[in-house]
Amino acid sequence: MGIKVGIIGTGFSAKSHLEALRRLNQVEVVAIASSRQERAEQVAKEFGIPKAYGDARQLIHDPEVEAVHNCTPNHLHFPLNREVLEAGKHLLSEKPLALNSRESRQLMEWAQKSEGVSGVCFNYRHYPMVAEARAAIAGGECGEVYLVQGGYLQDWLLYNTDYNWRLDPEQSGSTRAVADIGSHWCDTVQHVLGRRIVEVFADLKTVHPVRYKPKGPVTTFAKSEDGDREEVPIHTEDCGIVMVHFEGGIQGVFTVSQVSAGRKNRLYFEISAEKASLAWDQEEPNRLWIGKRDEANRELLRDPSILSEPAASMAHYPGGHQEGWPDGLKNLLIDFYKEVRRKKEGRAAEEGGRFPSFATFEDGHRIMVLIDAILESHRTKRWVEVKE
Repeated sequence: MGIKVGIIGTGFSAKSHLEALRRLNQVEVVAIASSRQERAEQVAKEFGIPKAYGDARQLIHDPEVEAVHNCTPNHLHFPLNREVLEAGKHLLSEKPLALNSRESRQLMEWAQKSEGVSGVCFNYRHYPMVAEARAAIAGGECGEVYLVQGGYLQDWLLYNTDYNWRLDPEQSGSTRAVADIGSHWCDTVQHVLGRRIVEVFADLKTVHPVRYKPKGPVTTFAKSEDGDREEVPIHTEDCGIVMVHFEGGIQGVFTVSQVSAGRKNRLYFEISAEKASLAWDQEEPNRLWIGKRDEANRELLRDPSILSEPAASMAHYPGGHQEGWPDGLKNLLIDFYKEVRRKKEGRAAEEGGRFPSFATFEDGHRIMVLIDAILESHRTKRWVEVKE
């Protein structure tokens, strides 16, 4: 029996989810919602979706819809997530989970009481070579970890004429680069290490305190064009550096930037441990660099025949057949809907199994608490503990 899915949103994230869902077995997208009925109907026609709604709440309460993907702007995450949870339906929310940790805590508590499966779309966990790095750390192959470095760099907001709804605090929240992309780095590295960040020291920067907003609509990652514009003051960060302490005494530092020319979507990390180093770069996702002191360095390529079991299960094509961003999202959805089917069929959770490995609402809430600590550290210029 297939699972009936509804998607709220019609932008970049929503279409990415749509395309990934169409690659899954026994999952069918039956409805889509937008803030405008005509836009919902347009996307429904484009993707062959039976139902189109101009009101998200109509989709949530459609009795045919069993699972909801919330792919809306940040300020809508809390109210719509709450309504889905209250309806007892399965829910996959784009990140951040909410605009602040007070809201995310409420959502976490409601999710714990809900009959549905709830997850947050931190998709970088679900790359084969990230899973391979996690397996190597967990298996002790690298020895004790003591240092982590890396970052997440983009250039789509490089110019002061670049604009997007994420620059509006009322829609996106009080932080931008940290919440939008820094959250991905933190979740990915915590997942790989199996250790949480417990303390932070942050220095954030707004490169463009004033931007020139086009008077017409602008989509995410769209190229800046000339035309009528208005000055808009900017109150969120374009870039920043954050030092971190993980559980177990591991030190780290990461850089976030949406103004680094030539870097389109570079999430990368390097882990230094007593026996080896591991490095991975999302822009070259099929390679895991393994550094050694007394022997030649190695580069492990994505090939399911030689990877660990968790990593091999995420690699869907033979070695040499490249996989990337859409496949990582597909792996997240495979993981999520495996758990949905288990719950729907009343089966017990797998003991000792690796599922589910997707980020839960508890994970999403803790990222919000971490973001709070980063903002407080930047404001007070001191180390700040990440409090539960």
